[in-house]
Amino acid sequence: MKDLVLALLVGSIVTFIFDFFIFLGMKLHYIDLHNIEVYFNTFFADNQNFLLFLFFSLLYGFLIVYIKNVKLILITLLFSALCSFSTLLYPVGSTLAHSLFMQKDVTLKYKQRLYNGDIYYDGRDMITFYHYKLEKIIQLDKKDITQ
Repeated sequence: MKDLVLALLVGSIVTFIFDFFIFLGMKLHYIDLHNIEVYFNTFFADNQNFLLFLFFSLLYGFLIVYIKNVKLILITLLFSALCSFSTLLYPVGSTLAHSLFMQKDVTLKYKQRLYNGDIYYDGRDMITFYHYKLEKIIQLDKKDITQ
C-alpha cells in the first residue's frame, strides 16, 4: 500500500512538471502572441485533461517505483522531457495550441448581431474572436452569445 501511494505521488509530481512546460510553451507562443487575457494558472487549470493526467501519473509512478530497469526509466523520462520541452520552441508550441484552441470559420450571434471569424480561445467568461470584417481580435462576453 505504501508503494502505491508513493507511486501516485511521484508520478503526479513528474507529470505536473512535464505538464507545466507543455502549457508554458502554449502560453508563450499562442496566448501571449495573440494578446489573449488569461492568467497562466487559469489557463492551466481550465485546459487540464484530468484523465490524461491520471494516466501519466500512474504510468510514471509505476515506472519509477516498481520497475528496476534504470535505462528504461531514464529513456522514458528523457523522451517525455524532450517532448514537453519541445513546446518551448515556437513552431511546436504554436501548432499544438492552434490545434487545441482555434476554431476556424465560426458564426456567433452576439447581442442580436452575427459575427463571422475564428475563435482563438474560449475562456471561462470571454471568447477571444478574430472578426473577418474588422480584421482584428475582439473579446466577446460568453453570457451575451447565442448560437
